[in-house]
This record gives sequence, C-alpha cells and structure tokens, in this order.
Amino acid sequence: MLSTKYIYFVYCLLLSGLLAGCSKTKLQDIQDSNGFAVLPAPAADERVAIFAGGCFWATQECFIQLKGVHKVISGYAGGETADPDYNTVLSGTTGHAEAVQIYYDPKVISFAQLTQAFFYAHDPTQLNRQGPDVGTDYRSIAFYRNNGEYRELVKAMDALQQSGVYKGIPVTELREIKTFYPAEIEHQDYYKRNGWDLYIRKVSKPKVLKVQKAMSQWIKNDYVE
Repeated sequence: MLSTKYIYFVYCLLLSGLLAGCSKTKLQDIQDSNGFAVLPAPAADERVAIFAGGCFWATQECFIQLKGVHKVISGYAGGETADPDYNTVLSGTTGHAEAVQIYYDPKVISFAQLTQAFFYAHDPTQLNRQGPDVGTDYRSIAFYRNNGEYRELVKAMDALQQSGVYKGIPVTELREIKTFYPAEIEHQDYYKRNGWDLYIRKVSKPKVLKVQKAMSQWIKNDYVE
C-alpha cells in the first residue's frame, strides 16, 4: 500500500514540473548526471554529522536553520545496499533509513548540540515509524564516527530517558557510520520548495517549529518567524 507521503511526493513532483523556476535551476547546479545530489567533501573548518529521524524533508530543514550549520544533504544511511534510490529505500528492502548529512562549524555548534536538536526534531520512542510514516526506512538512528561521538550519544540518550520528555523508552539506534548516499535532487531543500504541500504543512512544519522553540538561541535570524 502506498504511503501518504509517497502519494504527496508524486503529486508534488508532477506539479513542480509545471512550476519550475529559479529554485529548481539552483538545485540542478548540484546534481550529478544520474539526478542525485552531489556529496561535497567537508571544508577544512567543517565537521560532518549524520542523523536519521523520519522523513528527511523535515529533518533537513530542522538542521539547516541552526547557527553554525553550513549545509545539509538529504540521503540514505544505515543499510547494506549500495547506491540506493528513493523507491527501493521506501520498499524496506535496503536496510537504509532516510537520513541527513550535516556540515557544521564545531567552533559555533557542537556535536552534542546537534544531537540535542536531533531528539527535538522527531519522537525517538517510536519504533520503525514517525507519525504517519511507517517502515524501517523511517526509524531513528544517530550515527557516530569515533568514540567521542559515541560517548556523547550515550550521554544524550541517558539524559533523555531521565528527563521524562517522552513517555516511552527511546529506541534510537546508535550506529557507526559506514556510507552515506545522497538522495535524488528532488528531495534536496524539499521543505523550502514545497511550502504549499499539505504534508509539509501538517507533518513537517510542526517538527521544524518544535526545534525552533526548543533551541531558540541557536536559530539563525532569517529563520525566526
């Protein structure tokens, strides 16, 4: 059975072809020959963090609004299938989840603060789903690259469980990152380009606003409504 999100996506994809404008041209500048986003190498002053917490349309926007975050790429991580695409990930056969790769300045915002935003951006107590989106591709995963990041994640998980913010027990996976695959170009900056979309307004926007409220001191000035 097709998910509500997928039906909205197909509809918006058709409509975006009719409404193509400057934003689409900008996105085409960062796509490869197969229609996927280009995954840039981090700059000398940047670090990279990867999180999966439900639909990447909202997750990308939740992080790009934070001070110290330079760019966020939507993609897939956590599985074994090489070079996945949206349809195969949606099928639940790849092991991958919708994820984002965050390029940030550690002098401005820390990995611990990004982790805090991650737990505000979704419900970490929901197993293999986020709201109306059901499946392992929507599961909660926090990725780490070294022992320091792993310890930060464990510390954050313990604090979250003790805080009582969520009634259930966090089911977030903690996994060492192996490979992050960038998603198709149509999924990049989807939130910004499709603000009229009912799914964005009803499902994605509340997550973005929740992060804005919880981390108000970390929100870039041009994102404050």
